[in-house]
Amino acid sequence: MSKEQIKKPQAVSRRKFLAGAAAATAGAATLGFPMIAKAQGPISMRWQSTWPSKDIFHEYALDYAKKVNDMTGGDLKIEVLPAGSVVPAFGLLDAVSKGTLDGGHGVLVYHYGKQNALALWGSSPAYAMDANMLLSWHKYGGGKELLNKLYASIGANVVSFPYGPMPTQPLGWFKKPITKPDDFKGMKYRTVGISIDLFNGMGAAVNALPGSEIVPAIDRGLLDAAEFNNATSDRILGFPDVSKVCMLQSYHQNGEQFEIMFNKTKYDTLPPKMQSIIANAVEAASADMSWKAINRYSQDYIELQTKDKVRFYKTPDSVLQKQLEVFDQVNAKKSAENPMWKEISESQKTYAERAVRWDLDTIVGRRMAYNWYFGKKPATKKA
Repeated sequence: MSKEQIKKPQAVSRRKFLAGAAAATAGAATLGFPMIAKAQGPISMRWQSTWPSKDIFHEYALDYAKKVNDMTGGDLKIEVLPAGSVVPAFGLLDAVSKGTLDGGHGVLVYHYGKQNALALWGSSPAYAMDANMLLSWHKYGGGKELLNKLYASIGANVVSFPYGPMPTQPLGWFKKPITKPDDFKGMKYRTVGISIDLFNGMGAAVNALPGSEIVPAIDRGLLDAAEFNNATSDRILGFPDVSKVCMLQSYHQNGEQFEIMFNKTKYDTLPPKMQSIIANAVEAASADMSWKAINRYSQDYIELQTKDKVRFYKTPDSVLQKQLEVFDQVNAKKSAENPMWKEISESQKTYAERAVRWDLDTIVGRRMAYNWYFGKKPATKKA
């Protein structure tokens, strides 16, 4: 037998052995040692707020996005655009539901045209609840389940997180102080949500406009008066340029809060851990927003008086009483027309009866202590 004949079978056998060893190794890796998948890149989301870029409300939206981005270590990156970048402010719900945007930051009252019961999250007297109480009702009193049911009824493909308790909003900015309910008769006035019905009931001609359009409308004479939200936002938007009279305290929006909204299809694809981070970031941002508001609003409240020469007045009790009377009429009408409205309103009223009573009986008033420390004290008579 030649040397070539002897070597050939050995070479074949060696190749078979090596091939079999490779297959065995691959099988072992498959069975005992899972392959390491290629790391997935960060998930990106494009959002829009319903606020101008200069407004503190847009800053709140950016604050929330940063918390999520930081808490996920960059695995989820939310970019927030200002109002109008993709859709108008009042078009946010449709855009998020359809997936044109992955999410957004706004208020539920801006969806009033889709289902008026959505405005019960803040655009009403809320049965004397403030915004923090209303958020308590939402989380622990059945509000969350009712909101999910409400969105499902209009086919909205969204996941909603109400958050961020707003302080009581001013009655608004006027040409002269409001002294009685009849002052609203014939007035061209801006507000949104249930407040449209409320001020219509008080005799005003109401025009619902997003924040960025209010001051230009007053400047052109399309509005006589308007409300927006707070000392900082109102100042940034330019209200002191068109009015020097602001009326404080009102029941039309004494319990409003913000809304963080995700496209449900995209949200449902997120890992459970990331969904948990999102939910916890909502509550962290809610607390931070309320603390920042106290700091910034109080500063701007002083500067509106000292630098912008704005005069503030307390809304007369007669006007506040009229608001409650008109809201009851609106509530009765809407409840008869809309079963969801009735269900939500009754749920809020039941919760408010005990929550507000507890608050009124328990929390000490601040006026006495404030006057003690900061009020003008009577001069001490000399002996």
